[in-house]
Amino acid sequence: TRNPDVYKGPWGNPRCRDSPVTSNKMKCQCTNGECLACEMYLEDFENVFRHSLPSNGRIAGFIAESIQGVGGVVQYPRRYLQRVQKRIRQNGGLFIADEVQTGFGRTGEHFWGFKAHEVEPDIITMAKGIGNGFPMAAVATKAKIAETLSRALHFNTFGGNPLACAAGCAVLDIIEEEDLQKNSLVVGTYLLHRLSALMIDHPTTIGDIRGKGLMIGVELISDVEKKSPLPAEQVADILEDIKNMNVLVGKGGLNFNVLRIKPPMCITKEDADYTVDVLNKALERHRDKYLRDKESVFFSAV
Repeated sequence: TRNPDVYKGPWGNPRCRDSPVTSNKMKCQCTNGECLACEMYLEDFENVFRHSLPSNGRIAGFIAESIQGVGGVVQYPRRYLQRVQKRIRQNGGLFIADEVQTGFGRTGEHFWGFKAHEVEPDIITMAKGIGNGFPMAAVATKAKIAETLSRALHFNTFGGNPLACAAGCAVLDIIEEEDLQKNSLVVGTYLLHRLSALMIDHPTTIGDIRGKGLMIGVELISDVEKKSPLPAEQVADILEDIKNMNVLVGKGGLNFNVLRIKPPMCITKEDADYTVDVLNKALERHRDKYLRDKESVFFSAV
């Protein structure tokens, strides 16, 4: 099935997704309050059921992140996951929510990312956020599903590590005491709007700004109309420049051209301002270098 990406995919517009910022570069195909992107991606999903399932139509399960992480901070059309979950259940499958990156309040509005999609998972997987750097992961599920584990032998060398559990409990206490979920919402929304303003100054390099809370993606492009990804070596130069100015960001997406901004949930608006200033400087230097290189090639050819 296609990845339901409303920016890079064949259907949709940034307005189709649940983000406080949208791009004015794209025309919306939706009409009369109906999301065309959601309908078309669901039809594509249905085609997988029609042509790829065994004759009885039964499936084991479906797993999805609420917002794709390494995939490039991709947000699906609203109600897409909700309707996918319904279809999965109809075919006897379990809906599994991967909350490794979206959990523990990072998206701001909800403690769990799947809440924004109004779905009820059968299984929730989590890690990273619960340990704040300490190696820990967990799985939550319904009792009926957990009981099936007794049908076979299972063991985990590090399962139930008391030190990891103590670290996880401490992290949960801090998230609550310091109201870090609210901070993710307030500072994250502020950062998203500031980053969105950068598109005015860098319209040929920034194709899309998206995300929720402190889970943000900045898609770098080389062609506005085709949405072609910025070449890897240019992305690497920008990331190196950002790092040299004391800011660390990740990269993701199929072509690794998306800057993944997922800072500690305790950051301030001052930290956000500094991040935007650094990114702006790095993009300005990239633009100057890129134009210089093109001019050099032109004069050499002449």
